[in-house]
Amino acid sequence: MSRRDRRAAAPPRPTVSVCRGCCCGTPKIAGVDHAGLLAAVRGSLDGIATVRVVDCLDACDQADVVVVQPSADGRRAGGRPVWLGLVNDAEAIADLAGWVAAGGPGLVDPPGILDLYEFRPSRRARQEPAAD
Repeated sequence: MSRRDRRAAAPPRPTVSVCRGCCCGTPKIAGVDHAGLLAAVRGSLDGIATVRVVDCLDACDQADVVVVQPSADGRRAGGRPVWLGLVNDAEAIADLAGWVAAGGPGLVDPPGILDLYEFRPSRRARQEPAAD
């Protein structure tokens, strides 16, 4: 697929990938209502972003991991995927959802609090959200 074809195929809205692999979303991260948080992400972003559950993103030390990929407009504006780790509470989900609803990567700066969650994964892990 050429670069032009990939751009043309970019989703018109942001994509939020929620890891639910070997550690994320499991009892290994104790005391967290993983199903409730996933439902909150889906509910708050319904019609705003594509929310998808993905297998292990190989960033287990940051569980629970969420990757926000820019919309087509966000990508054209220079937005790149943003990796967030330790997204284990309702407040983090609310901050994430508000940012994505406002436009997400490339279109709107994330609220400062999300800086505490952002991390840079390994090169191998960065390639995972694009795989289906």
